[in-house]
Amino acid sequence: MISQKKRAVAFDDYIEVEEQTKFEDTEEMFNPSSGNELSSITDADEEKIDEGKLISDSINQNVSSFNPDIMIEQMIQNFSLAKSIYGDSILRRISGFDANYLKKNIQIPEFRKELKEKMQGKIELLKHDDLLDEKGEITEEGYELASYALYLEELENTRPRGILGEKIHKKIFAYGDKNSERKYKRGDKFKDISLKKSIRSAIRKKHSTLGEDDLVVQGRESKGKVYVVYALDASGSMKGKKIELCKKAGVALAYNAINEKDSVGLVVFGTKVKEQIMPTTDFKLLLKAITKVRASMQTNIAETILKAIDMFPNANATKHLILLTDALPTFGKQPEQDTIEAVSIARSSGVTLSLIGISLDAEGEKFGKKLAETGEGRFYVVKNIDELDAIVLEDYYSIM
Repeated sequence: MISQKKRAVAFDDYIEVEEQTKFEDTEEMFNPSSGNELSSITDADEEKIDEGKLISDSINQNVSSFNPDIMIEQMIQNFSLAKSIYGDSILRRISGFDANYLKKNIQIPEFRKELKEKMQGKIELLKHDDLLDEKGEITEEGYELASYALYLEELENTRPRGILGEKIHKKIFAYGDKNSERKYKRGDKFKDISLKKSIRSAIRKKHSTLGEDDLVVQGRESKGKVYVVYALDASGSMKGKKIELCKKAGVALAYNAINEKDSVGLVVFGTKVKEQIMPTTDFKLLLKAITKVRASMQTNIAETILKAIDMFPNANATKHLILLTDALPTFGKQPEQDTIEAVSIARSSGVTLSLIGISLDAEGEKFGKKLAETGEGRFYVVKNIDELDAIVLEDYYSIM
């Protein structure tokens, strides 16, 4: 039986990709094989995965460290506030009790003593496994385990809904050679309309004038790869459930796109761009970066778009930016105008943009729609955040 410490670091060794050219199925990197140490995590040590989820939750809630005395005092003084700070999941995983039970019993001295012992024991275990350092801060081993837990959660949640897995499709997009034809739809380029075939369509329908329903567009069949950059809003309002599900959607995007031989980049933004990863097929790199994202500060969408433009290669390929946010841009003297200008620059650089708005108000929806139209992409209004991963993948496959 290998030690807890050894199991905690096994993930990093296991998922090393020996040759990117052999990358046929992302899931192969995570499936335990006979004799591999990682199998002890997936098959026999659910507690270890739970530790990874606790660390992941603390990142999503922007909790930098755990202090049982402070946490208990916060629960005593204002349980609702403490719950909003830590969230249900952290309270349950670190204490062993659900939030309702904690609220009901937190005023009982004997229970508080038991609670402190349980919380302290959990923290010591995390330190013993090198998931937290002596100051209670997350170590690299902790981030490794949290990223693995994030991957497992997304895989387990999306497989039953049929989101992950092979999708047969033909790559059709705005770049490349004209090949197929289809009916015109709003947002198509006018230069791609075939006047000859559109007139024929009108004649066949015995129309005296050429209407929108008669227009035929020459599609463009892909000549090369697709490059997608996932731009994730990590402003303060995204803390908790929102950032958690945005991360899982990013994992789903990376998993599917890389299996399609496409490249995925990452931009994490708040007041400034916090993290950038150039489009890559290195799933492990993306997974670890997504795991570490914390929510803080304001929303600077304009700078994010301008930074993203430089991430795309100077090639005749599909270049698409997926932008997730829950608010209008708030940074700068004229944030909305600056953002529209940034999208225009992106489009003139051959980059399309789709915007996924999470719980936007009416003004936000109006602005989001304008952004997507300027970027010649799609605009999505997310009402049920649990469906975010499906929406992100829908947008990805829409550019294929």
